[in-house]
Amino acid sequence: MLPYSDNRLTRIALVAFFLLILGYAYFEARGILYGPRINVPTGQTEVHERFIHIQGTADHIAAISMNGKEIAVTEAGAFDEPYLLALGYNRIILEARDKYGNKTSREIGITYVPDPASPTTKIATTSPATSTGAVAP
Repeated sequence: MLPYSDNRLTRIALVAFFLLILGYAYFEARGILYGPRINVPTGQTEVHERFIHIQGTADHIAAISMNGKEIAVTEAGAFDEPYLLALGYNRIILEARDKYGNKTSREIGITYVPDPASPTTKIATTSPATSTGAVAP
């Protein structure tokens, strides 16, 4: 046996060292343990604008897609994707996967209702001019 093995300070240092190693291993394994995460407001939303931006953040991801189309993400995990709404209820599905094959998804429900106070675009119709073939003097 080593002469310093019974030293109390040595035991405390070894326990602290192994706790530090376990803490670091947990920190590095969070991606495997928890998988990808998507942070966006969910639930039903009613909007009066047809063109919106879907914004949020994603953690521990390799790729993210919106309704099957891959979208860009910053290094910090933020994304901001434009979306053109159809009249009525729109269902947007965000799917993320990490480098280990874990997947997660979030669903956003947005109802587009045109604002009744805004001016609507009217298509002008013209009736065809009737020509008599006469030349005006």
